[in-house]
Amino acid sequence: MSVNGVEVIPSAKRLIRSLRDMGYEFAAAVADLIDNSIEARANTVRVDVEWSGEDSHVMIADNGVGMSAQQLREALRFGSERDYDSEDLGKFGLGLKTASLSQCLRLTVASRQNESRADINAYCWDLSHIEATNRWEILQIRSVDLQPEARQHLKETTGTVVIWERLDRILGFKRPDGESARKHLTAMCRELEEHVAMVFHRFLEGAVRGKRLAIYLNGNKVVPWDPFARSESNTQKLEQVVLRIEQDKGKSDVVLEPFVLPSQAKFSNPEAFNRASGPNKWNRQQGFYIYRADRMIQSGGWSNLRTLDEHNKLARVALYFSPKLDEEFKINVPKMRVALPASIREDVLRAIGPVVKLANAAYRAGEKGTGSGGAPARLPPPAPGGATVSTGGPSLVGTSSGVGKPTQTPSLAFVPVVPDLAPPAKGNGNGAAAITDLEHVKSLLERVALPDELPVIQRVVARARQTFTG
Repeated sequence: MSVNGVEVIPSAKRLIRSLRDMGYEFAAAVADLIDNSIEARANTVRVDVEWSGEDSHVMIADNGVGMSAQQLREALRFGSERDYDSEDLGKFGLGLKTASLSQCLRLTVASRQNESRADINAYCWDLSHIEATNRWEILQIRSVDLQPEARQHLKETTGTVVIWERLDRILGFKRPDGESARKHLTAMCRELEEHVAMVFHRFLEGAVRGKRLAIYLNGNKVVPWDPFARSESNTQKLEQVVLRIEQDKGKSDVVLEPFVLPSQAKFSNPEAFNRASGPNKWNRQQGFYIYRADRMIQSGGWSNLRTLDEHNKLARVALYFSPKLDEEFKINVPKMRVALPASIREDVLRAIGPVVKLANAAYRAGEKGTGSGGAPARLPPPAPGGATVSTGGPSLVGTSSGVGKPTQTPSLAFVPVVPDLAPPAKGNGNGAAAITDLEHVKSLLERVALPDELPVIQRVVARARQTFTG
């Protein structure tokens, strides 16, 4: 039976209007464009936010390899047809357009690829033109009609410049030239600086091989924000945990690096403590820091494995995965949402249990002005038949089939350090004090114990109470 296909082209003005509501916030939209600059092998990205009332604009300029006219036209296609490498930051072929148009009504992209000649190609999506024509048409822009700063940048180097104009979503005020709009834009710039300092901190630190990056916001160099305060001598880094996920196309690793930050008294100075609190402050910054190809996707929170707790706020866990696992992690277009795969959730929950306990103990010790400082965490021997724990050799590896429960699970239980509660000598009158100490220790242990450990604690305490009371 023969079937005749009929092409149905979506209405340009209706679909683009819908695509503007992909859920981007201003800082996330700019970060999506910085992803493109990293892929274009840029080592410098300049973000300039120009306040000028209704004529305000945002410009993101890099010194990457640039694009030819044909490549630029393809890049501006919704759902551009390009092949992504396994470790590319891009994924859907939508980011440049959806991120930009979520913030503005006119998107211009200019690029120079030729190192020896300043040949500039420029095109734009103008939503007023789309509304008038209802056609999927980009407009060619002459280089002389570009913003002077964009033209000057591309005269000096190869690379790409993205310009956002008619900032209706950013300047969402009845009077976009008013003082309220100006203050709002200034506040958004502060949030943007915090966001890119966090999201791209590994690139800014030079921790990603071959991808050292500098970002300037309105001429000021962005200083990376390290969620794990690794420059603090009292920060504790725990053993790395590696979980392996098997897919039809091969195996991929998920790497966890747990940290316990110092309590306030153990930080080198108050300024360092305040900076370590992060954009969302201590309580909301505890939990997972999830990285896709070294670019942060999630900052804080326990991904529905635990609830936020003041006593655990010093626990932070880096989790790294490859874009090969995008489907398993359910990454979305704005790269603002990620979900832990069901196949490793139990493994991850086991791995973070000891981290949370140690963080809880560090917090409570800090409240009392005591604590072990930067002493390394002590680990017990591996459980018989279980996975091994890395102590300087190969990383701990658990395997999973991609569906169902892993065949190996990490064993990471810290040895709790408790006071010596030897029974008092008979007749010395210290039995009541010992009982008081015992109840205090019982209370502390119960607060940090996992549910299946509570019965053991209760039995040990009951036996000790009988001993102390004779």
